[in-house]
Amino acid sequence: MQRTMILAAGALAALGFGAVPALAQGPVTEVQTARDLGRVCDPQTTGVPRLESIAYCQGFLTSFGQYHALAHPAGRSRQLFCMPTPGPTVAVSGLAFARWTEANPQHAAGPALDGLLRWAEAVHPCPAEPTRRTPRAAR
Repeated sequence: MQRTMILAAGALAALGFGAVPALAQGPVTEVQTARDLGRVCDPQTTGVPRLESIAYCQGFLTSFGQYHALAHPAGRSRQLFCMPTPGPTVAVSGLAFARWTEANPQHAAGPALDGLLRWAEAVHPCPAEPTRRTPRAAR
């Protein structure tokens, strides 16, 4: 009888009846989506896991910014986004990105890097390029 109860409990757990609700998710340990990165940038944990999350977020944002600066140097090519001078701190940017992912759920399931680029383009757009005059034809 006891063996039957254990098997039944195991079967129910396997079917998800013993699953923890989605709202009670633990800390993110792997970043794949923009939602994951947003949760890492504003962790709802305490202690060392919180510090690890913040460090991961700040490293991700810093490397993203450095790559953009190398791939799209100012004055040489059209930048994807333009940071103000002085720019926000990495910590402020991480929290702002986390808020953006909450406010833009249509992008939350996409790749983390795609979401970060969409956020940067939305909050730090580049000024419009001046229209160039075409040279007049020789008369």
